[in-house]
Amino acid sequence: MVSPSSVCVYCGSSARVNDVYKEAAQRLGAALARAGIEVVYGGGRVGLMGLLADAALAAGGRVVGIIPGHLQALEVDHAGLTELVVVESMHERKRMMVERSDAFVILPGGLGTLDEAFEVVTWKQLRLHDKPVVIADIAGYWAPLITLLDHIDTERFVSGGYRRLLTVAGDIDQVLEILAA
Repeated sequence: MVSPSSVCVYCGSSARVNDVYKEAAQRLGAALARAGIEVVYGGGRVGLMGLLADAALAAGGRVVGIIPGHLQALEVDHAGLTELVVVESMHERKRMMVERSDAFVILPGGLGTLDEAFEVVTWKQLRLHDKPVVIADIAGYWAPLITLLDHIDTERFVSGGYRRLLTVAGDIDQVLEILAA
């Protein structure tokens, strides 16, 4: 595989989280920018989303935010991005994020992050794309999810197993190695 030219990063918008998650978002944003990889994300200025974007921009990278108008109206959009695309709906946002990205990284986040992650993995299972999906299991954040996915495999609800659909990385260094492989 050739290194991706753009990576979609799904992550939380909460700022009230452990510093280890904040540092991971900043580290990923800066590393992608230094590698010349465009960051595609949800367009927010708060939480891990804002930290990711700010770090990528500070490292000289291109950052594309895709945000639905109803969230922009709440003034949570990042005004300093390379490109901010305002769309009609969450569905359009997710579709465009997939279309504009060569790979996906899932950092810690909440329900919105889970929604986006499961959709992109499901689309891969349905052969709507064949792009790499990496779960960044920072400080074991996603361990309960991985246990659930293992259970889903054990009970044979995913034909061929879920591990063919995604890769789990334990830290940002491993995420970057997987993307470069």
